[in-house]
Amino acid sequence: MGREIERKFLVSGDSWRGSEGVMVRQGHLSLDKERVVRVRTAGEKGFLTIKGKAEGLTRPEYEYEIPIQDAEEMLKTVCTGHLIEKIRYYVEYEGLTWEIDEFKGENQGLVVAEVEIETEDQPIVKPDWVGDEVSGDTRYLNVNLARHPFNQWGEEKSEKR
Repeated sequence: MGREIERKFLVSGDSWRGSEGVMVRQGHLSLDKERVVRVRTAGEKGFLTIKGKAEGLTRPEYEYEIPIQDAEEMLKTVCTGHLIEKIRYYVEYEGLTWEIDEFKGENQGLVVAEVEIETEDQPIVKPDWVGDEVSGDTRYLNVNLARHPFNQWGEEKSEKR
């Protein structure tokens, strides 16, 4: 069974910059609370991903590469909610790969870092540019950013950051 265990953090500062990013566009075929089905383009590749309901930091995940043309067509014709656009950067630190997402479009101004781990209790060493943890804050899930983009949060941004 596929699964992902992931922690998510806000990013403070930009000392992480230096690597070239990859443009990511994603849309959702299902925004259901029990499961998420999304299509994504990342650079010149397309992906279809199915994610189940999370228990703690762990959730079932199945991802399949699909033709880029199919992914682009699906983004235009069958996705629901707002499209997510972001530049993804990869930074290696203390044996882990951190993915930094700098959001564009309706989520402009939001920058988060994610790290996948093997077990929920695996210790991690955070780089100095990693800020508050938001793993438990569902507003930061991409599926919820598609429903309620960051630029619509208003006062919530400063209250809960």
